[in-house]
Amino acid sequence: MAAIPEPVKKCVAILKASETDTEKLAALFMVTKLVKGNDCSAAVRKVLFEAIGFKFLKRLLLTSDVQDCPPQIYKSVALSILSTFCKDPELAIDPELLANLQMFLDIVQTSDAADDDNLIIVNEAYECLASIATTKQGLKALIDIGAVAKMCEIYTNQSFQTDEALDLLVTLVTGFGPSCWEENPGAFHTLMNKISLDCEVDQSDRKFHLCDIMNGLLSSCKHDTATNFSEDTTWPASVYKALYDILTSKIGKAQRDPALKLASVMTGVMGPKWTMMDEDNPRKFFLLIVQLACVEVRMQLEDKGGLKTAMANADLVTACFLLIETAITFVANEHVELEGREKQSMYTAMKGAFTAVISLLMKVQGDFNKKKVQLEMQEKVLICAMVRVLSSWMAQETSAMRDQIYQLLPFMLLLANDTFYAYRARYMMEKVRGPPGGTNPTGEPMEVDTDPMSQVDILRFMLPALCHLAVEDQARKILLNTKEDEILYESFAFHWSIVHYKKPPVPRADRLKVRKEEALDPKLVEDMSDSRTAMISICNIFMNITVLEAKLVEESSLFAQLLKFILSNLPELRNIPDNLVLHGNMAVLGLLLLKQQAKKIKKNDFSICRYIQATIRFLWDAYNVDESNDSSTLVVAMSYKEHWIQLMELWFLGMQTMSAVLSLIPWISEFAIESGWAEGIIDTLKKVKYGSLPPNTKSAYEDFLCHLVAANNSVASVLKKRDALAVCRNHRLMELGKKLFED
Repeated sequence: MAAIPEPVKKCVAILKASETDTEKLAALFMVTKLVKGNDCSAAVRKVLFEAIGFKFLKRLLLTSDVQDCPPQIYKSVALSILSTFCKDPELAIDPELLANLQMFLDIVQTSDAADDDNLIIVNEAYECLASIATTKQGLKALIDIGAVAKMCEIYTNQSFQTDEALDLLVTLVTGFGPSCWEENPGAFHTLMNKISLDCEVDQSDRKFHLCDIMNGLLSSCKHDTATNFSEDTTWPASVYKALYDILTSKIGKAQRDPALKLASVMTGVMGPKWTMMDEDNPRKFFLLIVQLACVEVRMQLEDKGGLKTAMANADLVTACFLLIETAITFVANEHVELEGREKQSMYTAMKGAFTAVISLLMKVQGDFNKKKVQLEMQEKVLICAMVRVLSSWMAQETSAMRDQIYQLLPFMLLLANDTFYAYRARYMMEKVRGPPGGTNPTGEPMEVDTDPMSQVDILRFMLPALCHLAVEDQARKILLNTKEDEILYESFAFHWSIVHYKKPPVPRADRLKVRKEEALDPKLVEDMSDSRTAMISICNIFMNITVLEAKLVEESSLFAQLLKFILSNLPELRNIPDNLVLHGNMAVLGLLLLKQQAKKIKKNDFSICRYIQATIRFLWDAYNVDESNDSSTLVVAMSYKEHWIQLMELWFLGMQTMSAVLSLIPWISEFAIESGWAEGIIDTLKKVKYGSLPPNTKSAYEDFLCHLVAANNSVASVLKKRDALAVCRNHRLMELGKKLFED
């Protein structure tokens, strides 16, 4: 144990020898000098705290009726000592202290600004609360006694020491997570209305502090809580006005940084359309913050300090990356129409930013490969953020800086794969122990500060870019040499486990009871949607490899395993509208793999039967005449129409590949006959009026029917019975006519 200085020993002896509160109080004035001195180590604080005893300090805090001495003096002395003691984590979680936290809340709630003594008392009470909130036990204790609601109330209703309440509030909600707001979302919106209005009208430096506060509050709140507005919600408009005021003024770094961070989180929560509230020039603010974000990225990443400079401002850099990524997606999806000059200006700014990103990544990769430099965890997190934003650029800009991208690709994949494995492990663990931000069975908050690398799956964000890269010879070679196809298969299987979610089985005792269908958890629905999109992207990557690397796929055990996965699982995919695009992608990828691996297919494999039936369903249901205005025109089915941009090429590729598969595996034709699809095509075309059949659709149907006739001798008689001759004459299906009638 550390040595205790002599003055402290004397003070402890006096405190222990004191027989009355008056004697102890006299000694306490000596303590206030000791705890403020340089000799007040953790060991000193502990012995002093034990000698004084919390019960005595509590009496001082609660004393209100004292002769010849204002009670504020006692409170001030007690709080002065406690504020120092609370800086020691071991003392801050003293059971007696945590059991009496209400005293501190009462002090900050009931005080007024009548004199300077009150100011000192309240400040020290806030210091105690802030120190206690930095500990796990203290955080939970404050949450349990309703400190979040009380801090909201203090700021909303009072004007004295309210910034300290906000700082404490941010500490609480950041530490405990989104569950702070779930029971009372109205408190969040009421508080944000007040803070944002203050930020809008305040023209002092406090304006920028309030930006930091709102950034913290929004980051701690679930998306659906923050966006579930009522009619009297004013904070989105107030934040817009405050940020517009800041970012269109001549400001320095200290003012710009908190404004850019808040603009980033607001754009993430509200969507980019939030930036377009100006009716006269709606695109101005959107373009401004994108330009500022790009400039800031260049300033931080092009600095001679390189990664160290970027790390010093990691929060700001990451916020700018998120702004840029959101803007890329917003423009790519044509949610905003930019003029030619605006597009060029935005492209130039982004190219400059991504040149800086690529240059820094090249340097980091060089150090990593040549010098075997081990990256710190926080450095990895920032580099992963660079890979993520660069991936969003690569998904849209398919030609810029390609040589550098090829050089960086192995390093980017290495980092992305690490995050995938960490994310998958965390996700699977949370399925067992409960969702993040919630509470476990003991009522304690779930740990949200886990491995930073597990928070975001960077590989998931790279998938759209990898779809393009898989078409390019050099990039595809890198993907295969690094065995990225194996990681993609693991990712495919992981996302399938989310998409193909099955509710827990009903206990036997409850099976006969009438049960109300429970809605899925919104977070699970969101995860399922994201995983569908991920699986579709992976299907596209595998399709490109299958078509362009035919020999490799023919001999590959991995692609044989992928085919087996699809054959087994596609029939299990629920037949719901949300799954239609994924159904089509898995079906067509399966056909392409069947074509390449036809030599390995066994006729007695029952999984092929069920797979072909599911694939036929996708191809058959795409067109009909029943939903056309005149019942004589072939139209895309209503259920397909919403997604036809994604499905059209897929359908034609599926029809073409099905025809090729029939040539290689003729016995599959039996499934087409048994399903009635071939007859269904003839029956449909019979209803279609002459000249209205689109040429490409006509070719797809004719080519398929010709291959079907060639693959199975019984098909011709089946089609003739359906009056195929009339169909061939009406739609000029010359090749099919020759196959059927040899004339």
